[in-house]
Order: sequence, then structure tokens, then C-alpha cells
Amino acid sequence: MVFTGGHHTSSLVVAHALQARGWRVVWFGHRHSMWGDTADSAEYKEVTTAGIKFYDLLAGKFYKTYNPLKLVRIPWGFIQAFVLLLWTRPVAIVSWGGYLAVPTVICGWLLGIPSITHEQTVVAGWANKLISLLVKKIAVSWPSSLSYYPTDKAVLTGLPLRPEILKIKQRMTMNDHELPRMTIYVTGGKQGSHVINQVIFKNISKLVNKYQIVHQTGISTVFNDVHQAQMINSRGYTTFGFDSAKAVAALAAADVVVSRAGAHITYELGFLGKKCVLVPIPWVSHHEQDQNAQELVTAGLAVIVPEAKFGYTTLVTAVNSARQLTGLPINLPSDATHSIIQLIESELE
Repeated sequence: MVFTGGHHTSSLVVAHALQARGWRVVWFGHRHSMWGDTADSAEYKEVTTAGIKFYDLLAGKFYKTYNPLKLVRIPWGFIQAFVLLLWTRPVAIVSWGGYLAVPTVICGWLLGIPSITHEQTVVAGWANKLISLLVKKIAVSWPSSLSYYPTDKAVLTGLPLRPEILKIKQRMTMNDHELPRMTIYVTGGKQGSHVINQVIFKNISKLVNKYQIVHQTGISTVFNDVHQAQMINSRGYTTFGFDSAKAVAALAAADVVVSRAGAHITYELGFLGKKCVLVPIPWVSHHEQDQNAQELVTAGLAVIVPEAKFGYTTLVTAVNSARQLTGLPINLPSDATHSIIQLIESELE
């Protein structure tokens, strides 16, 4: 079975479960997260560490792409996907959205290989809207996503959660833990957020006077923020590039999380009921991060700071406001892994 597209965190949970049931999974993904990045992506590292064969699919995307060299990757991605599918001979494809899914699912359809896809955001991405015409089923994370897809194809499953996240939920209470200072976990996802990172770097001496800062910078070599963070020697500041175990520990300990508003982090924050400050990426398609963030605002868990206004003063004000929020965990599905495996085995075997 081929897995491809989207963030790998939740899809890897499903891949592990399928392997335990006797499936052989191969992966079409990104070895490098960004154009010009020389570091191996977190996706590549974690997938290959799991013993899954990884193929670097050099596909391109249409959305807001103006570089001719990047546009050349669009037809090349289809050629490569077609050859890889002939080479690996899968019986099924499981897509997790994103532009890598487009050539894989379309070429699979041409070769008679059935597919399903999973929608992680509260809206519908361009890739999933396109391939929804060809897949057998669309699994969605949020109830609001059901309205974007045909009723005979869309199934609410939730987002597959790492076992560590489920353990956090079991241990959590609604009482604040007793620490000398508020603990802030700052994260921009696996690639990191250069915008968020720079605000933290420029104001670290003031921030550590107020808070305990745990900072996940990402590992991209384009900005090399991880190196800049490692040069900071300040009591009350802990940093790492990307590490799943450290990220889960930081999430568990945080009083407030400062983050982008990607699909995975917003689902986990909503599921856990964590108070947060969200800085949505303004240029993503369908303004999906704004809508992801709004789900948590509605639940009384989040304060939104627009990227253009994000700085020291707005950060501190938002953190203090988030600390006063009284929202509770959102009632989201926690058994998505089981539901998606049932869907896969009923539709694709």
C-alpha cells in the first residue's frame, strides 16, 4: 500500500497499525521540506526510522508558484509517480491531502489502483477537492468538513492521534500545575516558523523574565533558526529543532502554547483543551489556518494574533489573555486510527 501527501504525523500512526496487521507500506514523500533546504525532513527521518521504504517524490504545486523551475516539477511529478506506482505495484493508495497526493492518486486511477484520502483541516484543500472525484472515500477530521464533499463519499473519522497524545489526555486535570513561572511552548510545526522564531530571538531576555520558554524551532537549513536558538544561553529557555518525544513532553507541560494553526496542532490542542495563542499563516489556500484557529476560538481555547501584528507586545498580551480562557476540551473523535483502518480494509482490499 502507498501512503502519500499531507503531514506525516497522523498518517504514520495509521501506517504502524497497518504494518501490525500484515500490510506492507511504502511512502511517497518529501525528503526535504522546503525549496533549497539541504536537511532531511522530519517526515523522511521518522518514516525511514519506522522501517518504511521512502521514495522522494519531486512533485510541484500550482498554488502561488511563480518560479519556472518549481513549475517544471508539476509534469515531472506525474511522470515520477506513474513510474513509482508501476515499480512498487501497490494494491491501494492512501492519500493525506497536499499536492503530492495529486499525481499519485491520478496516476493510480489511470492504473486502476483504488484510493481513499483524508482531510485534516476544517475546510477542503485544493488537492483533496480535485482527487475527491477519483477516490472511493474521503475521511475527514472535523464535522464542519463534511459539507465540502459528496455525502456518499465523506466519512467523519477524526484525526489519528499519536498514543502519546492520548496518554496526555488521560493524565490531564483541569487544575493548573504548580510551577514558579508560566510555561510557554512555542512551536511552528516540523519546519518551524521563521516569523515566530525571530520574535522569540529578539525578545528572549524579556520573555524569560516572565515565562519559562520551551522553543521548537524546526530544522530547516534555509533560515537555520535551530543554530541561532542553540547559541542562546539563558536560564528559563530550552530549545530543540524537532523531536516528536520532546514535542509531546513540551505540549503536556505547557500552560499556554504559541503556534501556527496547522491541522495537526489545532486538532491536538482542541482535543486536549490546551490554552493557546495562534498565529495563522496568512497565505495558505482557502485561509485554512484562520478557519482552523477559529474552531479553537469558538471553543474558548485560543487567542488569534495576525502575523502582521505579531511582536513582543502583542505576544505578551495574547499569552496573558489566553491564560484567562475557560474553554474545555472539544469533543473530537479519539479513535480515528481504528476508524480509518476499517475504512481502508473495507474499501481498498
